[in-house]
Amino acid sequence: MTRQATGSAGVRTLEVAIQRLPAALANGTALGVWADLIPDALAVAAPSGSRTFAELEARCNQLARALRRHGLEAGDSVALLCGNRAEFAEVMWATRRTGLRVTTLNWHLTPGEASYIIGDCDAKVLFVDAQFAQLGVALAGAGKLQHFLAIGGPIEGYDDYAGWLAGESGAEVENPTLGTQMLYTSGTTGRPKGVSRPPVAAPLSTTTIAANYLPGASLHLLTGPLYHAAPLAFSLMLPHAFGCGVVMMERWDAELALELIERHRITHTHMVPTMFHRLLTLPESARRRHDLSSLEFILHGAAPCPVPLKQALMDWLGPIVHEYYAATEGTGTSVDPETWLRKPGTVGLPSPADHVRILDEHGQLLAAGQVGLVYLKGPDQGRFQYHNDPEKTEKAYRNDYFTLGDLGYLDEDGYLFLTDRSAHLIISGGVNIYPAEVEAVLLTHPAVADVGVIGVPNTEWGEEVKAVATLQRGWVRSTELTAELIEYCRNRLAHYKCPKSVDFVDELPRHDNGKLYKQKLRESYRPRSS
Repeated sequence: MTRQATGSAGVRTLEVAIQRLPAALANGTALGVWADLIPDALAVAAPSGSRTFAELEARCNQLARALRRHGLEAGDSVALLCGNRAEFAEVMWATRRTGLRVTTLNWHLTPGEASYIIGDCDAKVLFVDAQFAQLGVALAGAGKLQHFLAIGGPIEGYDDYAGWLAGESGAEVENPTLGTQMLYTSGTTGRPKGVSRPPVAAPLSTTTIAANYLPGASLHLLTGPLYHAAPLAFSLMLPHAFGCGVVMMERWDAELALELIERHRITHTHMVPTMFHRLLTLPESARRRHDLSSLEFILHGAAPCPVPLKQALMDWLGPIVHEYYAATEGTGTSVDPETWLRKPGTVGLPSPADHVRILDEHGQLLAAGQVGLVYLKGPDQGRFQYHNDPEKTEKAYRNDYFTLGDLGYLDEDGYLFLTDRSAHLIISGGVNIYPAEVEAVLLTHPAVADVGVIGVPNTEWGEEVKAVATLQRGWVRSTELTAELIEYCRNRLAHYKCPKSVDFVDELPRHDNGKLYKQKLRESYRPRSS
């Protein structure tokens, strides 16, 4: 089904879906609605294999039955260590309809780190992609695991995933029960913590994020790893729930993304600001080479986006960039491109108005324009819990509001603006400096490919501002360029905010979700204790 060919048949599909989806969303079987209505439409396209909605639904039912046959019951936990491939979607939708709790694992973790999470989440089944076989073998004795399944190839000591499914019926499962997921936050200190939330069905009217999907015609480009919360929610589960197929990238590559948008006539995608920067710094010839006219909706979050960067993207692709502010712990705000263009830099108007509060370190409400900790109202379905850590849970909350540690303010019209993470704040001579503001300026300089701004020790001021940058192709590290970048900031920012020094590196410690790991960057500049 194409957008041009939907016509009255497409209207009827939507009418039937609207009648059936509420119940299906409530028991985890939304995929089955689309398997009935648009069975031959593409559900997943990945380098490792593709599925139509009918094929994906059948495989999910087979896996659901296999899990039940091996003793898994509603409330049990499974862990998934997998790249971006169709089987990832199968595990997610199979557990979604069997009342199971799934934890996705970052395949960059060491065996010790992954073992901790497996044990902490009480997983009984571990699914491992064969490309991570070495890590999979090292996890064979982790936690309370009872079953080990290898996806896409053999792993020593593991059962074959496809073999588990063979012989099982692909028909609808009996007594479907809504499952959930427990993802682990990276945090800034200590071990990661699982965020436990009650199972919640996506509402049928899930804002504009889902409202403009055209079932069987819309296609979403997955750009990030599915083990992260945002790609999992916004680039897999939500599109599938509303009949949108997903084209998966195995790894982010800026020009490949443009090629895939053109080849598949991609309509939707989710990105992070770092990806915007990589796209915009492609050679003009590469950007003009691809037909991107199918693209209708870009969603982004994960980190504050510099205003010039987002403006440049919309100058190129049009006003199609939507933004949200949320985390594994709960939802915050969202903003459409038209509103953002009127109020550049905002992440949205809280709805209802009391959903967001800005508090000082003593918990006192701050006035409009004053920067403080951003607190979000807890979900109606009940508080999230940091798994096995009630103390951390309590520290996150003030009454019914919780904080993610972000700093920001509400303007006079009630719109939320983020400034930085509290953990990233630089205090120099008693004055607060927000690194994100300095980074946004440096990223507009043609020499800078990527940058992180941190505070480093200063005996007189406590901390001073340092920029650590990678350079665009064709630029050479030099003392002259260092001076030029510092002066570039001083012409655009108050001098106290500007870097006192600039270091050049080959690569910054960014994870594949686009976030800069500033703790690691800061630690490289801290004196080591003897």
